[in-house]
Amino acid sequence: MKKLSVAVAICAALASSYASAEVRINGFASIIGGKSLDSDSTLYGYDDDITFKNESVFALQLSADLQEKLTATAQIVARGENDFDAEFEWAYITYEFSDELQLSAGKMRAPFYKYSDFLDVGYAYRWVRPPKSVYGIPFSTYEGLSLVYSSQLGDWDSTLQGFYGAFDDDIDVFGTELPAELNNFGGVNWNLSYDWFSARVAYMVADTSISSEDGGLLGLADALSDNSLTDTANDLITDEDKTTFVGVGFSIDYENFLFDAEYTQFEVEDSILPKQSQYYASVGYRIDSVIVHFTYEDNDDKHDSSRFNTIESIPSLNSAVNGALDGLRAQSNVYTIGTRYDFHPSAAFKIDFSRFEDDVTDTETDVVAVGIDLVF
Repeated sequence: MKKLSVAVAICAALASSYASAEVRINGFASIIGGKSLDSDSTLYGYDDDITFKNESVFALQLSADLQEKLTATAQIVARGENDFDAEFEWAYITYEFSDELQLSAGKMRAPFYKYSDFLDVGYAYRWVRPPKSVYGIPFSTYEGLSLVYSSQLGDWDSTLQGFYGAFDDDIDVFGTELPAELNNFGGVNWNLSYDWFSARVAYMVADTSISSEDGGLLGLADALSDNSLTDTANDLITDEDKTTFVGVGFSIDYENFLFDAEYTQFEVEDSILPKQSQYYASVGYRIDSVIVHFTYEDNDDKHDSSRFNTIESIPSLNSAVNGALDGLRAQSNVYTIGTRYDFHPSAAFKIDFSRFEDDVTDTETDVVAVGIDLVF
């Protein structure tokens, strides 16, 4: 908790330094406990021992109106999975050119998904966690610029965002933390809404590099290069490879009926990383202060069949490459049923039961999680 205390002290110092500015401090928290119902498998970091640390979060957000259309925002998040060590999740300034147009600069949330801006704010959605099959990219922020234009298109509310920047930090790559860089990271995100219906589309590109510490993989790449197969060797190393992300989705909130669906596709070209495509569909029904819901998720990570058997002239290397490519294939489904109860104007109780089915290993894992989400 030492880092959290330091972060809070920084917030207080910032607040006092802007004595003439309007400063607002908000916060949110999620206290979540869960366990796997299977003794020999884990899911979402849970095993068969119950824990209230894995997905719990505590955060503070400081917003300062510096006058003359300039604001500063910082968000400090302490996660249970990181021993509640506090880090600056956001830190940026915003200038409003007009009521419709604003420019932000600093560290901000990457707009991958519908709930990207509220990714850590459990109170903002009905699940204990957003559908992991879709909301699974191993980073969520970037450093750079964001330009947002809000307008009316007839009866529709329109928000168009363009952004550009970079990312440089460790990310989880198939269970291993590796240094990663995304340069020339940019794209557009467009949201449209009318009454009870909303839709969005996002497109992003980047040049991605991931430092591999896999000695076997590096050794295989060296062997390919030694046999004048440099292009195939480069396919096993992620070094400034073109990356594309596409996301589409829509939501319905009609009377007591709720529906959300999102589809995403993520690809790092000329890389050992497989093309990832995933979607979810979620239906809910509101009964006074209670929401009951069911969600289906589908994940399919694989290489195009054309990438296999590219070096048949050297059977041993061909077999090794095929094994490396096929070893990263993933195909799974998740079924979640749950309930949210808004027992307080600023708090909600949730319980979710999720079943994960791995089609590659033909195994399944069940997890139950309960939690309380707060905003203040």
